[in-house]
Amino acid sequence: MNLRFPGVVGLAILLSIAGAAFAAPADDVKALIYKGDSAAAYTLGKKYPQELGIPVFDFYFGVAAVDSGHAGEGVLALERYVINFPDNLQARLELARGYFVLGEDLRAKEEFTDILKVNPPSDVVANIDRYLDAIRARESTYRTTSGVFVEFGVGYDTNINGGVSGSNVSLPNFGLVSVAPAGVRIDRTFSQLTAGASVSVPLSPGVAVYGSFSGDYKFHSGDREFDQGNLGAAGGVSYLSEKNLYRATVSLNNLDVDYNRYRNISAVTGEWIHQLDELQGINGSLQYADLDYTGNNDIRDAKLYGIGMGYRKAFISAWSPLLTVNGGYSVENNNAGRDDLGRDIYALRVAVSASPAPRWSVGGGLGVQMSRYSAPDALLLTTRQDRYVSLDGAVSYAVNRQLSLRGELLLSSNDSNIELYEYRRDVIAFKVRYEFK
Repeated sequence: MNLRFPGVVGLAILLSIAGAAFAAPADDVKALIYKGDSAAAYTLGKKYPQELGIPVFDFYFGVAAVDSGHAGEGVLALERYVINFPDNLQARLELARGYFVLGEDLRAKEEFTDILKVNPPSDVVANIDRYLDAIRARESTYRTTSGVFVEFGVGYDTNINGGVSGSNVSLPNFGLVSVAPAGVRIDRTFSQLTAGASVSVPLSPGVAVYGSFSGDYKFHSGDREFDQGNLGAAGGVSYLSEKNLYRATVSLNNLDVDYNRYRNISAVTGEWIHQLDELQGINGSLQYADLDYTGNNDIRDAKLYGIGMGYRKAFISAWSPLLTVNGGYSVENNNAGRDDLGRDIYALRVAVSASPAPRWSVGGGLGVQMSRYSAPDALLLTTRQDRYVSLDGAVSYAVNRQLSLRGELLLSSNDSNIELYEYRRDVIAFKVRYEFK
């Protein structure tokens, strides 16, 4: 995680502290930091070991070192500076951030908390709150943590039923046919209520059990038969060993449509997360799921086997961007031997998030999912092939640590070699979230 304080080097440092003879190296390091090239600033600073111990040099070298993945050296330099100038707020913020990067959560929390006592500017408070939330999340490895949230949203959905655009479609072996009204695109406004709770309990160093529960209900302004409800529960155990985190999770999900049970999913997932360095990591997962439908849809009952891989990288630059790439492959085997309902699924998603200003965050992603069915459709005598593409974006504003506002946009389409399964769906929503912390 890479969260920067605005104006991190904007606080004027009197060069007279170091004396004119020592100003040039510190100035050169500072200039590179201002340009956003902390790695070059660190490399340059390493060429002047004789400058270490000179306060102005320690400050800028410490900032560059923390930013470029050398937090240990940065903390030592910043500690020397803070000993000489304990009232310098900017230096203490940088030192606290260095402790955080090193995983010294207790020292980072103490430093951040002490800074809050002097009533710093609101933008600094917002950034400190984000660090404290991240520390709280990491504390789950050695103390019990829990959380509860509620969220309410309103929005507009251009295709609540995933229907085709027009009432007439051309089908293989049948030609032009008419689609029932329920299968044609319906657009509606909606309201949505979501709530959830989670808890993590450590059992021994590196080992913890966790659980969560969530509920989500979506109500449309008309055509209430398409209202949906989701209830989910999950629990498992995690093991942290140096740079590796292992998780095993059992989850249950129930989907209601028109206030009647439509589908249950029971799943077991194994995950591995490896931290390559302070800025990047990789992950892998294996999953088994049982899909249980009700009523006339029980012919769709299936077992799903999946594998996934991912990559995550944070960048040291303005807005603190974060890149994630995830890909996966799944096989859905139909329980009734209906190979025309079984499929191979290939998925890829690329997403970027950033923090352009204190309290603000933005993000977006592009996803592609390819479905290749295993046999020709029983009636159409054609093997179905789908390509689902989605483009999503979100903008969030943190009013405070508990309350946040978020706007979301989803643009999606499903292309198929069978026109009956083609559709376009766009959704826009505004949500208010409150977290009990």
